[in-house]
Amino acid sequence: MNLIEKAARSVCHADDHDAEDMSSGAPRWTTYLPQVMTVVDALHEPSQVMKEAGSEIIRHVGAEKSDIGHQSDAANVWRFMMDTLHQDGRHAVAATTTVSRSRI
Repeated sequence: MNLIEKAARSVCHADDHDAEDMSSGAPRWTTYLPQVMTVVDALHEPSQVMKEAGSEIIRHVGAEKSDIGHQSDAANVWRFMMDTLHQDGRHAVAATTTVSRSRI
């Protein structure tokens, strides 16, 4: 289970629904994928505090860079990770759409 599915299932449970309910032709948790993807999109850019925290790790890799350079590297790592998460989400949405259509 990827993080997108895990998040959609969590939101579904938080909404007091059975994630595996198939009354709509697909598992209920799949109806939460658009909301989860909206949150993933909102989280794409790290905050300044996140950049600073990440730069502490990056600083050990390239000590010769400036603080701003470390923060930029940390932000880029975050963006790459979020881009990968977003791509996983797009695949999850596409897979559930295909499954839903095949059951019609």
